[in-house]
Amino acid sequence: MAKPLLKIQRYFRRKPVRFFSLILLYLTAGSLVFLHSGFVGDSGPGARGGRDSAVALESSQISSSDSRGLGIMTRVFKETHRSGRRYGPLWMKRTGQVMEGRDGDYTNNWNRALKGRNAKDVEDGRAKYIGCYIDDTHKRALRGVSFFDYKKMTVFRCQDNCAERGYMYAGLEFGAECYCGHKIQAPNASESECNMECKGERSNLCGGANRLSIYRLELSQESARRYGSAIFKGCFHRPDNVTLALPFSAIIQNMSVDKCVDMCTAREKSLAVLAGIQCHCGFPTPLFSLHELEDEGLCLHRCHGEEFESCGNDEYFVVYQTQVQDNRCMDRHFLPTHAKQLVALASFPGAGNTWARHLIELATGFYTGSYYFDGSLYNKGFKGERDHWRSGRTICIKTHESGKKEIEAFDSGILMIRNPYKALMAEFNRKYGGHIGFASQAHWRGKEWPEFVKNYAPWWASHTLDWLHYGKNVHVVHFEDLKRDLFSQLKGMVQFLGLKVSEDRLLCVEGQKDGNFKRSGLRKLEYDPYTPEMRANINELIRTVDAVLKKRKMSGVPGEYMPR
Repeated sequence: MAKPLLKIQRYFRRKPVRFFSLILLYLTAGSLVFLHSGFVGDSGPGARGGRDSAVALESSQISSSDSRGLGIMTRVFKETHRSGRRYGPLWMKRTGQVMEGRDGDYTNNWNRALKGRNAKDVEDGRAKYIGCYIDDTHKRALRGVSFFDYKKMTVFRCQDNCAERGYMYAGLEFGAECYCGHKIQAPNASESECNMECKGERSNLCGGANRLSIYRLELSQESARRYGSAIFKGCFHRPDNVTLALPFSAIIQNMSVDKCVDMCTAREKSLAVLAGIQCHCGFPTPLFSLHELEDEGLCLHRCHGEEFESCGNDEYFVVYQTQVQDNRCMDRHFLPTHAKQLVALASFPGAGNTWARHLIELATGFYTGSYYFDGSLYNKGFKGERDHWRSGRTICIKTHESGKKEIEAFDSGILMIRNPYKALMAEFNRKYGGHIGFASQAHWRGKEWPEFVKNYAPWWASHTLDWLHYGKNVHVVHFEDLKRDLFSQLKGMVQFLGLKVSEDRLLCVEGQKDGNFKRSGLRKLEYDPYTPEMRANINELIRTVDAVLKKRKMSGVPGEYMPR
């Protein structure tokens, strides 16, 4: 055996080019096999003839499964054709009423479908089961985005996907396909026809062959309600001076949301405002800030060009945000003169520091710096990342440091505090999945998560307490308050930084507040990772921080922090 191996060794010593060529061919073949396996989902039921072509491949990636090994998961999202878009507030919701239009609207015809389902199936806290519906590949019952997962589809995952995108209904088909929509445009089918088990949970049914198991989403959604390329902002009262507030307008006889959005997009305006047969275009301004939302019922007025849409009236306007970027807050620069004081933007990791930097840069027009250097943040536009934190060229400096010496190096600081339950999970995802990635199931269920909570949870409390104790001038901002009332909270941060507030810039920031580092909700955990012991320890830390804040005459932690 040794002689043949020796001959091979001598051969490749004489022919090194052939040796490396062989290695290259081997690696290439392995890569091709690996890439091919990532598309195994294409041969599933959703790939048969008659399916709509996908226009967006959101992710096709390998995800680590639990101890049973690796699994390949392919996810495909697709938008329906332009002609299938439906816009408008959800104004046809009266129970028991059946409304039909040119395409048929069967949204409320669901009582019969509930027969034979037990209470757990009908309502699980997230959604109500509506029934089994016919689905035509050429004329979908739900015409929003769709999502396929041929290995791990579950009812919860489908509901979560549709909820994240602001849809009202979620439907499952073929055991592996998820469809979203704002209304149901197909008739009921027999419950016995929705008979396919979900690929990711055999205990639940996920539709059937050309049959949808449809749920009505009950929980309020964090994300905006999307209608095609536009985002529904709500119903608002007519501004005092429409001409000044919304300078571009036109009368459209066969008015529809589609036509108004297209007109304002062509004029490069971020707002499309419908008032009966009149379409106004503009940007959010102090004259029309979109801060005083009215009841959607006041805007009920059917569009002349599309009976299923609401176009508002002379007194109450329906507002959509177009895809046009508002550039009033996009210019950013280094400080023209070196700052005399160093201002920290301090937070525990996972508490929204990067998001706060994005908001501050847009609101002030100046770059923020960092105590560290992160190449991925620099590449995403945080140009102050490369500057030394003492350079004095940035408006404030990101830091996660705590301790007397590190804190006293700053003259003042904005202290970001976030619910520890959310902050710990966000930092764990960042640590094992990157800024907008996710930790794998193996990490969550393995030893990494308990060890992480044990080490990081006390740091959440000590970080806040250290800044409150050693900080010279500290402005506390709760992540949840900033998210809930961005305008006033961000205004307070800009004033703390000693800059003049531009309301136009703040309104511009509201329209593009997410930035490039918003983690998608598509892979939220479907179980609570915190054990009772973990919760007991974290709850005690929350009480400690709350008491110290109140002792310093500050508002305590937001109500959602406190243990129930």
